[in-house]
Amino acid sequence: MAMVMAAVLSENVSLEDFMANPPDDMEWVDGQIAEKNGMTVKHSRIQSRLDYSWRSYKISSGQGGEVYTQVPCRTDRGVRRPDVAYLTPELVAQYGDVPTLPQSPPLIAEIVSPADIAEEIFLKAQEYLDSGCLEVWIVFPESRWILIMTQTQKLTFNLGSTVSTQLVLPGFSVAVDELLA
Repeated sequence: MAMVMAAVLSENVSLEDFMANPPDDMEWVDGQIAEKNGMTVKHSRIQSRLDYSWRSYKISSGQGGEVYTQVPCRTDRGVRRPDVAYLTPELVAQYGDVPTLPQSPPLIAEIVSPADIAEEIFLKAQEYLDSGCLEVWIVFPESRWILIMTQTQKLTFNLGSTVSTQLVLPGFSVAVDELLA
């Protein structure tokens, strides 16, 4: 998610070509391919914990679907790779084998890196919401809080509280301390 640190690598690849064969750790935004970087050890640990939590819950609750990390997805500005994403069983059946999802997953988590700029983080979350996503979790590892954005609300959770999904993966909740401590 570190847009400031992203190095532009090429402007000569079409969106269609990128979507057909998306390179690892790359995003296509506003006509340019940029490397997605800024992942720290803490970032990776939180990504793994969130992936495990959502995956375990979707299995134990019987809701099905799939949880992905760094899955390429189409937005209104290009192709992004959210840190963690959940697809419903219906979307998995429809799009489970495409190289790039043609829309944003309904539930996305982005983990903020130290180099990220606040305005860009919120614009990226809105980009997901404008492209089919119903709920975005923005995870702040250093300040140790989580912001959930939907089209109609913004909720914050900090240490000592329990964060829950709002619209997607009904019934999921986890202690913020478990994800961020």
